[in-house]
Amino acid sequence: MKKRNFALMAILVAFLALGVFSPRIVQSSHLNEAATPTPTPSIHKRISHFTVETQLYEWWMVRWKNNRYVCNIKIEHEGLPRGSEIYDSCGAERYEDWYDTPPCEQAKNGGDVSQCSGVYLLYDGEGTGSKEVDVELPLPNVWLSLKGCEYTPPTYTCSSQPYLVLEGNEPLPNETIITINGYLDGEPFSCAGSVCELPLQPTGEQGIDVEFWADSSFGDSSETYTSLVRALPQGDFSDPEGDGMDDQLWLADVLSSQWVGERPASCSDIWQVFPDATGLPTWLQTPYNSADLQSSVSYYYLAARLINQGMVDVSKCPDGGLTRSGVASECGVQASRTKLDEWQNDFNNDILTVSNKTGVPAQLLKNLFSRESQFWPGIFTTYMEAGLGQMSEYGADTLLLWNEGFYNQFCPLVLSQDTCDKGFAQLSEEAQNLLRGALVQTVDASCATCAMGIDLSQANFSVEVFANTLVANCQQVNQLIYNITQEDTRTLAGYEDLWRFTLVNYNAGAGCLAGALEKTYDDDDPLDWQHVKISLEEECPGTSDYVEDITIFPVPAPTPTPWVQPSVTSP
Repeated sequence: MKKRNFALMAILVAFLALGVFSPRIVQSSHLNEAATPTPTPSIHKRISHFTVETQLYEWWMVRWKNNRYVCNIKIEHEGLPRGSEIYDSCGAERYEDWYDTPPCEQAKNGGDVSQCSGVYLLYDGEGTGSKEVDVELPLPNVWLSLKGCEYTPPTYTCSSQPYLVLEGNEPLPNETIITINGYLDGEPFSCAGSVCELPLQPTGEQGIDVEFWADSSFGDSSETYTSLVRALPQGDFSDPEGDGMDDQLWLADVLSSQWVGERPASCSDIWQVFPDATGLPTWLQTPYNSADLQSSVSYYYLAARLINQGMVDVSKCPDGGLTRSGVASECGVQASRTKLDEWQNDFNNDILTVSNKTGVPAQLLKNLFSRESQFWPGIFTTYMEAGLGQMSEYGADTLLLWNEGFYNQFCPLVLSQDTCDKGFAQLSEEAQNLLRGALVQTVDASCATCAMGIDLSQANFSVEVFANTLVANCQQVNQLIYNITQEDTRTLAGYEDLWRFTLVNYNAGAGCLAGALEKTYDDDDPLDWQHVKISLEEECPGTSDYVEDITIFPVPAPTPTPWVQPSVTSP
């Protein structure tokens, strides 16, 4: 039957390409005939109905008592009919008769079968037949871009008034986009054809909302999409009271699932918050070259690990390069200088690659690894945390719960697809524990049989896991703010402060952050870092210092951490 299924699909594709049949939808949609857009359309499925030939195997249901025909069952596969096929063909009552029929012993022994109760199935042969097939067809969509602008991170620079370009796409042959409609900051617009160019007026720092959709000649509409758009003129050219001598210069940003340009500043699409138009601070930047991530920090803990692995000659240090607490001494750090610089920069290329892939700022990732592990990607038995970013069981929970894309890719590597389809929150405790353990092991590069006790390929792989963990924390922060305030994040907090809140969530957990946010909000203070920080110092001492260590650039020289004990094997 697999061959027949493939053949059937080939027929469907051919029919679509040649326009042999005329598909129709379940419900009709509004067609846009007015100069202003129709009301926002509801989403309808495109369903096409047509008849195809198929191989059929016919069975009869017959009564033992009088050999009387009961019903006919036609199936598309060899072998006995399935229970569901009997139910569909014969109905509930006759299905129950068949299900309740006991074995007929007389039939086995050549006796009088009329003494048997119930029914039996009789094969009547095979032949060709036809059946009705419903096919769901793809809907049209609309993509967004900017006209006359160039990407200069973290925003677009435009040498003239920017235009927002909406381009409709109709995937069905012989059908076209007839209009693109929507609302620009509440004002309706409608463009004939598949392309719509909207000139943008100054929007202010917070931007404006755009709602849009496309109408098709097929008789339906695309999904209704939304976007947040910002356009900011720079200089005095737009000042009606000024001389207007400056050349035109605009800054423009777009946040939308339909955007086709460069990736927006990381997590801005989650929060629907634009970064400051004047630029990002160094700790939230991603350089063009990995060389710009170069650092030379005296890491006492990392130096001790290098000394213990025999990678550093400390013969000139009277203390052997180590203190009694197990971290490097000043002499040990100086003896380790060359290896320290090499090791802490070995991950720069991977950090930059992952940053460009996920959007998480490269400098933020590097600062995070510096603060969490001093770039030693093993496991720390004191806190049961592992890897460059020190993932714990709670960190694994956050990633699996709040980063759906990562969960969908990772879960089938450990559990069956059917199990994974339930979602992490709906899994059994045993399945959740399996996923947590597997995830922590992916970031733990400890290796007793490897040179230096570290599997560097595993460490490099883990960089992307930690970037995805930060994105998960962005999602959780967004939800926390809404749960506490019942307002959208974009109306309450700025881009840089939201990243600080994300670091709090990463380090201390959602409970600490929620308590600080709630106290700040209840006190009618703004949800900015200065006010939330005060509440944090009461709720979770030390967390604000953690955030400020990461957001200071360059990273401050770390102090020795004798209370952290390494391990060379995973738990």
